[in-house]
Order: sequence, then structure tokens, then C-alpha cells
Amino acid sequence: MNEAKPSKSASKRAEKSLKALGEALIELAPAERDRLPLDEGLRDAIETASGIRAHGALRRQRQLIGKLLRAADVDSIRRALANVTRDSVGEKRRFRTAERWRDRLLAEGQRALDECVAATGADGEALERTLEQIAHASNEKSEKTARRTLFRLVHEALERSVRQSEGTQG
Repeated sequence: MNEAKPSKSASKRAEKSLKALGEALIELAPAERDRLPLDEGLRDAIETASGIRAHGALRRQRQLIGKLLRAADVDSIRRALANVTRDSVGEKRRFRTAERWRDRLLAEGQRALDECVAATGADGEALERTLEQIAHASNEKSEKTARRTLFRLVHEALERSVRQSEGTQG
């Protein structure tokens, strides 16, 4: 009953993989980290590492995280991390899309408004009112506020469409 010991190369690959996972966990925002199935000791070690700036101390903390990861359910952590990363990428994409629509609405007016409503499902009347506010803004502050409102209306419409599509898939 002699279990085969992994080769030295396999062990090094596994260590490298755990190191990369640890790095990814340290780089996450606290809200994203909260969505992962981490035990308390590992979570504390990662939070500590994210606040360390001294090279030597950070290296030692990374070693501790690697040690804790060896005892953790790495597969479930990787799956949850992939979901968090996918969600984060999707949010950045929606943000950029909302910015592009805002810019088009400001530059092209009614033509872009009709396309935006068709593409995003945004409230056309609210967008039109906001565009009028921008056009008739008496000062820079009120124009800036109206531009933010325009962005928010488009972004919220994009968020709603994502939630609806996720609801129909599940």
C-alpha cells in the first residue's frame, strides 16, 4: 500500500498554482473576498497581507497563505473566484457601455436616444428630460449633475437587462 509520491515537477507546479491563487486572493477587493468560501484563518491572513507594504513581511505573509491554502478546499475557492472575476469583468463592461451611450446621447441627440432605448431598455422619456436639462443647464455644476443622471439611467437599464437575462437562464 505504497502511495505514489508526486514527482518533484508536479509538486512545483502545485506550489506555483497555489502561489498564483494566493496572489489573486490578496488582490481582491474586500467585498469580492467576502463572496469566497474561505475559512477564518485564511481570510485573516489574506486581509493582513493586503495591508502589508514591506517586502519581507509581505513575502512571509504570502508563505503563510500558501500553507493555509494547502489545507483548504482549493477547488471550491477557484470556482468562486472565477465567478467573482467574471462578475467584475461584466460590471466593468457595463460601465464602459454606459459611458459610451452617454457620450453618444450627448453628441447625437434623438437618433442615439432611439437606439439607446432599443438596445438597453432605458426609459426614453427620462433620458429625453435629462438631455433637455443638460441643454438648458445654467451653470457647470447643474450640467455635470445632469450628465451623471444620464449615465446612471443608462447604467441602471443595463443592470436590469443583465438581471432579467440571468433570471430567465436560471
